[in-house]
Amino acid sequence: MENKKGFLLITSYLVIIVLLTLGSAFLLRSVNENKLAQREIMRKQTFYLAEAGIDRGLDEKRQGHLGTFNQCLQNIGCYQCTLSETAPGSSRWIIVSTSTVGGVSRTVRMEILPDSYARYLYFTDSEHFPWHGWHIPVWFITGDLLNGPLQTNSHLNISGDPVFGGVVKTADNYINYMHGGPPDDNPDFQQGIELGAAVFPMPSKALDLRTAAVQNGLHLNGPTAIVFKNDGTIDVTNNQQGWINQNMSLPTNKALFVTGGDLAVSGTLNGSVTMGTNRDIVIVDNVLYHDNPRVNPNSQDTLGLIAERDILISKDAPHNVEINASVMALGNSFEVEEWWVGPAKGVLTLYGGVIQQNRGPVGTFNRSTNTRMSGYSKNYQHDSRLGDNPPPYYPTTGDYIQVAGSWEEQ
Repeated sequence: MENKKGFLLITSYLVIIVLLTLGSAFLLRSVNENKLAQREIMRKQTFYLAEAGIDRGLDEKRQGHLGTFNQCLQNIGCYQCTLSETAPGSSRWIIVSTSTVGGVSRTVRMEILPDSYARYLYFTDSEHFPWHGWHIPVWFITGDLLNGPLQTNSHLNISGDPVFGGVVKTADNYINYMHGGPPDDNPDFQQGIELGAAVFPMPSKALDLRTAAVQNGLHLNGPTAIVFKNDGTIDVTNNQQGWINQNMSLPTNKALFVTGGDLAVSGTLNGSVTMGTNRDIVIVDNVLYHDNPRVNPNSQDTLGLIAERDILISKDAPHNVEINASVMALGNSFEVEEWWVGPAKGVLTLYGGVIQQNRGPVGTFNRSTNTRMSGYSKNYQHDSRLGDNPPPYYPTTGDYIQVAGSWEEQ
């Protein structure tokens, strides 16, 4: 009997020991899991705090500041943000933000640059064209393809089934449909549309380009014609200089400006340059890149065309015409000469971007069938290189954006 009692006592002790061991292990595991959970919470708080430092650096740059900025948030932690140039005189800046929460630190880095209008495939201040005292709506129609970022400070005019391959933003909160909307008007916004977007007012002058051309580039007076050559030179015709197809190198600072005359352009560009005029730019033939960036993404060929009035495609341009450039009409529109005269001419392929004060027509169409009657159908393709590497002296929106692929945690 006593042996049985002793056995039961020992068994009870063993059970108690096992239970205590299991309880201790469970308690230890719970403590460790709680510590891990708390640490993960602190890591997330630290990350969000570091991101707040990046936002602070961007706000400081918008105010024209450089330097180091600190802030502590009560009961959370602190960040230190440093905003500096990538190199003396560079147009890019680096924001480095380090945050600490409960002994946990994280550092993130981002590079920014001025937000250039060249990052848009298409940008307008108004979707109406001033003509003989009227402001007529200009329409996107069936067969039009715009494959890239699009924004207007107005609203879109849609007839039929145009395709928009990039993000679309309009400042107004509605779309103007020719036939009342779907199913007769059924645009394909492949990456969505944002109504009520922020307005970015356009500049009226190409001041940076003009200054650069006068100081160290090529500044000409009177009507001028430029033909780009495959070998990296240009042929220049300018009566005031007495030049007829005068062959020369591209300006070393990549800036050319014409005062008091229209600028006609054509040919194949081998290099990088921005050209402008305080009058009109006339595109008389294809304008192409020697090193096609659609074949070679590392191509260094870039072209900006800036007119302080209109950019016109000549009525004598080819049946199908291609333009490799970011073109900007500060005074009015990008349009086809005699756009109302039939028959239809084919396809206007634009690889780059078109930015204009008032949207200009490139043709006419039958409202019942959405078929082209004159001018060109649109095939606009975005040159993604121009977001981070715009043509020289290209106007900016006044804001700053992230350099693609530059965000990283260190």
